[in-house]
Amino acid sequence: PPAAASVYALTARGHGLLPVLAALAEWGAPALAERRPTDAVRAHWFALPLLRALEGPGGPVATGVLDVRLDEGEFHVRTGMTAAGDPVYGDGPAAHADARIALDAELCLALGRGEPTFAEAVEDGRIVVSGDGALAAELRGE
Repeated sequence: PPAAASVYALTARGHGLLPVLAALAEWGAPALAERRPTDAVRAHWFALPLLRALEGPGGPVATGVLDVRLDEGEFHVRTGMTAAGDPVYGDGPAAHADARIALDAELCLALGRGEPTFAEAVEDGRIVVSGDGALAAELRGE
């Protein structure tokens, strides 16, 4: 990352907080949907709702790093099982992504609520998937 960036990773013990962080993200998601012009929004705030969708029906079985592009910016998430201490998401694009997706923030929030599933959003063209590996192929439904 750039020198001005700070990178944080959860410790093995900190991974136990992911359900709490996910619950807080779910609680705060409605505030992201009702944005005012003066609100500051960071792309990586949408990571936990997206991870919920990726872990639900229609999400990938393949593990890997997924770059996510929203109008608000880019972040990356790890799909599948992660080792304790590995980050599950990060701000900005990953150094080596296995797949990339582009979607809008409103869809990202809707995915977190399960409406639609990830696979449905890819099928109807609301999510654009790129990449050549197993994760990208699975996300495209191949």
